Amino acid sequence: MIKNYPMSKIYLSIFWILTFLLCGCQVSEAVSLPTSSPPTQKRTATSVEQPTILPSRTSEPTPTYEALILGDQKITLMAVGDIMLGRTIGEMIETEGAQAPFFYTAETLSTADITLGNLECPISSRGHAEEKTYAFRAPVSSAESLALAGFDVVSLANNHTLDYGIEALEDTLNILTEHQIGTVGAGLVESTAYAPLFMEVEGLKVALLAFADIPTTDYDYLAWEAGPEKPGIAWAHPEKVQKKITAAKNLADVVIVLVHNGFEIVQTVSKSQQDFAHLAIDSGASLVIGSHPHVLQRIEGYNGGLIVYSMGNFVFDNFLFPPNYSAILKVELSPNGVETYELIDVVVQLNGVPQIMPYDFPED
Repeated sequence: MIKNYPMSKIYLSIFWILTFLLCGCQVSEAVSLPTSSPPTQKRTATSVEQPTILPSRTSEPTPTYEALILGDQKITLMAVGDIMLGRTIGEMIETEGAQAPFFYTAETLSTADITLGNLECPISSRGHAEEKTYAFRAPVSSAESLALAGFDVVSLANNHTLDYGIEALEDTLNILTEHQIGTVGAGLVESTAYAPLFMEVEGLKVALLAFADIPTTDYDYLAWEAGPEKPGIAWAHPEKVQKKITAAKNLADVVIVLVHNGFEIVQTVSKSQQDFAHLAIDSGASLVIGSHPHVLQRIEGYNGGLIVYSMGNFVFDNFLFPPNYSAILKVELSPNGVETYELIDVVVQLNGVPQIMPYDFPED
């Protein structure tokens, strides 16, 4: 059974929201979150057709079969929304250092056993911008920013991964691999774009998949779908979604699905979002995490699984409220799936940098 910890005073006084948005003042004390094990160096995760089970992050003995049946093995996952490290954020990285985008959140993110997000830009110095309204590209040094913040996995199944073409996608995959950050949802051929990424943490086998289903606006993103000999992204065709999730579940205790769908700046969940999420859970996923709307959307418990329809923005410049109100999703996983979850309140400053909001008013 999923237990829901309420969002800690999610509707804080408008005074605090305006204070953070307009002033960008620093949180006086970082939020300390309990973890199932002490933070250690994160391991490499590789996306392959056949699972590569990666070593546990501690030297403790592998859990017994009995312990796994009883569901005693629990790990912590943290997930965030859209991460865009180009434009003014990219300039900040190059002038202030790689730590700049996650200066106020890295300490919290690094405590999780698995930390993931949606990378809303290629990381490269090559390629040419696509003829579309927004084409993003982050500097090569931005991969270090993700590594310093503790990210283990990023989704590339979105509407910006190929903003600078195949060369930039190839660079992105290589640079993230060099920084021991796994990727899902894109590849240089169809088989790798749709392949799950397998991880084993504290004896718990986790599979991650990512898909895109972006509404057609000024650009035909379905043209970016990967093919047998064509680089691209994984598209959320129902039959492929069902097949890939079912196969991953046969090889893992827990399947997590990331999806880029819905409508931008719309807080209401669309029918297509719900249909996808329900299909994913029915096919064997325990957790579905959405992105693309740039705003937080509702959370739903369904058929024993958890659906977070949109995590909104996390690192993204040139937005105002409500997109600048966001959160970090903290989930406890076991062989039974999602045990508990909570949201850690975050506000994205005008410069695009997120801060964890204080949980209480300061004393006079």
